[in-house]
Amino acid sequence: VQLQASGGGLVQAGGSLRLSCAASGFIPSTAPMGWYRQASGKERELVARIASSGEASYSDSVKGRFTISRDIRKKMLYLQMADLKPEDTAVYYCKGYARGYDHWGQGTQVTVSS
Repeated sequence: VQLQASGGGLVQAGGSLRLSCAASGFIPSTAPMGWYRQASGKERELVARIASSGEASYSDSVKGRFTISRDIRKKMLYLQMADLKPEDTAVYYCKGYARGYDHWGQGTQVTVSS
């Protein structure tokens, strides 16, 4: 299983970014997946996840601003981020669950300037 995250970058506060995660290998197209982030000096935290059913859930800090979605046919996971804040600055990781294990992508840096 391989997960390749992309789409990070530098954006001003109030701006938007869309992260993408391409999944390949032995991972079902409807596998539970999620986005996590880790800011410098802090622990990795859940941002959003999507269940096999397609049900999405979010952390309180991003609810109403971020949207997780997936393209089952392409095995792609997305995170649309809007109204970005400096505190959203972090390395963002995608995670997928397959064959009894969590699999992580390599991370993509998101930096929000004030």
